[in-house]
Parts: sequence; C-alpha cells; structure tokens
Amino acid sequence: MAVPTGVLRVDALQILLTDRYASPVVVDRWERVEPWAVARIWLQSSAAALPRSVIVKWMPDGQREARTASWRLRTELAALQFLEEDLGIGLAPSVIAVDTAARFLVLEDLAPRVPLDQLLRRDGAAAHGDRLAAFARARGALSAATAGRVETYYARRAALGPVDAAADQAGRLAPLREKAIEHASALGVPLDGRATHELAAAMEELATPGPFLTLSNGDAEANNLLLHATGPADARLIDFEFAGYAHALTDAVCLYVPGPAWLTVGDPTTTGLADQYRRTLACGIPGAEDDRRYGYGLAAACVSWALVRLQRFALLDTRSPGDHSRLQLIATLEGAARTAETYRALPHLTTWIRRIAVVLRRRWPDADQDFADSARFPPYQARH
Repeated sequence: MAVPTGVLRVDALQILLTDRYASPVVVDRWERVEPWAVARIWLQSSAAALPRSVIVKWMPDGQREARTASWRLRTELAALQFLEEDLGIGLAPSVIAVDTAARFLVLEDLAPRVPLDQLLRRDGAAAHGDRLAAFARARGALSAATAGRVETYYARRAALGPVDAAADQAGRLAPLREKAIEHASALGVPLDGRATHELAAAMEELATPGPFLTLSNGDAEANNLLLHATGPADARLIDFEFAGYAHALTDAVCLYVPGPAWLTVGDPTTTGLADQYRRTLACGIPGAEDDRRYGYGLAAACVSWALVRLQRFALLDTRSPGDHSRLQLIATLEGAARTAETYRALPHLTTWIRRIAVVLRRRWPDADQDFADSARFPPYQARH
C-alpha cells in the first residue's frame, strides 16, 4: 500500500533499506500513528536481518517552523546514537537508518509495547502501579546513565549540524516564565521581596546544575514511555526530538505536578514512585542522596514548570466554566507548592504560588475543587 504523496517518500525509504540490507526491500503496508509524523511500516525482503516492521519518523512539509525544523531530526538521531553507541544502554529504540536529505529516520519497532498514558487512560493508575514504577525508574536511569557525558553527546550532535547547548540547559520554555509573572501581577499577586530573590536563586539552580546535568528527551511524560501491557514492563523511552542536557530533576517534575495531559498525578511519596526514581538516579548521581540538594533542585524544577503553565492564564480565562484546563492550572500550582513544602525549600516563593492559586479559585468558582478527594480526582485523571 503506497503512502500518500507528501507524507513520506516511499521510494527513498525502499532505496535506503535496500542499501542497508544489501537486498531489495519493498513497503508492504503502513499504519499512520496519529497525530504525529510517524508510521509503522511493514516490509518485504529476502534479507534475513531485515525486521518485519519498522517505525519511520519524518519532518512534514507545510506546517509551522517548529514542526519542520531539520534540527529536530538531527537531535533525535544524535541522542539515540549517543545512548546506544556511546553508552551502550537499551533505554530507547535503535536507529536502523537515516536519510537526512529526505528528512526521515527509520527506527526499531518496539511493539507490542504501548504508551503508558494509554494504559492509564483505559484502566486508571491503580491498575498499573508496576508500570508507573517502571516509568519512574526509566526517568532516573536516563539521567544516571548520561551524567558526566555532556561533552560526548554534544560532540556527536555538533557533527550533525549547529546546536545551542546553552539553550538546552536554560530550557526552551524559560522565556514563558516572564509572562507568568506579569499575569500574577495583573491578578493582584505581584512577585516581590524575598520571593523575587528565591525565584532568581531557583532559576540559577536549574541553569547551573553541576553534577545534576544530564540528558533529557525534552518531554518527560507518560506518552513517551512504551512498555508491555502485561508481564514484565521492559520500558523504553521515545521521542528525543527536543533532547538536550539540562537539570536532571526537570525530568522528575512529571511525578509530582500534572503535565499537559492530566488533572492530577497523585502523591509519588506515598505511592513509592519518588523512591523508585530517586534510588535509580542516585546510581549515577550520588548527590541525589543529599536531601537538601535534591529537595531544592526538585522544588526549583516544579516551580519553574508551574510558571510555564501559568503563562496560559489569559487563554484559560476566556474559556467556559468547567473547562478542565482551569482545574489543571490550579492543580499544577498547588502541586508545585506542595512539593516545595515537602522538601522545606523556597518558602516565600511557595507562599506566592499558593496566593495565586487562591485568587484563581475565587476568579473561577467552577475550578474551586478539592483535589485531595481521590474519589473525584484519582491519580492520572485525564484532562478533557
């Protein structure tokens, strides 16, 4: 079955794989993985080494620049090769082939593994405690394995084209925090005094992580972890298009604070996910065992994410009562504050964030809900 014109150059794929396996390869059929520029493609060939199916990711035409920027392809290629060839770890799919001119990557098909978020949406978090634990360990393992190898990664990445390591470390979403601070001021909760100093110190912690500088895939959420729905989890991380070295604890935020897909994530301390992550991380970063350093970095990362989400306030304020995004923003702010309080970090900044949440609850009575009510808001309840 031919892939529609403009989606993927099948001829280029067949030529590339024929070259790779020294035997004619033809596309048998394909299945688009919506909504991304990704497809599972079944192949035919007499080559014994050829896998029955592969995953192909490509840079589509006709979309906004962020979706077509060729640096995303180079970044994913560098990150996956770095993990497999330089570090020898099996946390991600293998690269089978690449055609930079046609802008696509051919990757190992990790089926029958499925995305963790699909299982959580279908069955709820209570049914997948072991898979959530595998998620926490995989996040910690990626950071532990890549700590101290920043020069090796960027040498590989630079060989493929220009890269801004400083932008990776600062975080591409960092500029959004300024807009969030403006929104807070407009709501009557200006950032001032000791909270201002604490925010500056927290951002400095994230910008200069020291031993906590590790590789992130850039999107540490449950949809980017594939594992088996039954039996041993055997987890793999995917989607490294925005990979780069940054503070390791930015990848732990997803365990404590809702990401874009969720209203709630539960308490990782009581579920054990916090310990699963931290113990794995400490295998490569002994400093993770230092409660003060670990707690401060985690609090800084959670606060930073909460501010990134707060910059959406103006959009959410126009939405109809009952919109889940309003609930999610309040849960995010309160989740970040709760994490900082747990680790006794950033007390003045935490007070400021809680004040913003209180103002939003008053402004949006529909969102003035009790997120501690696990019957109404169980862990990993999806945002609609």
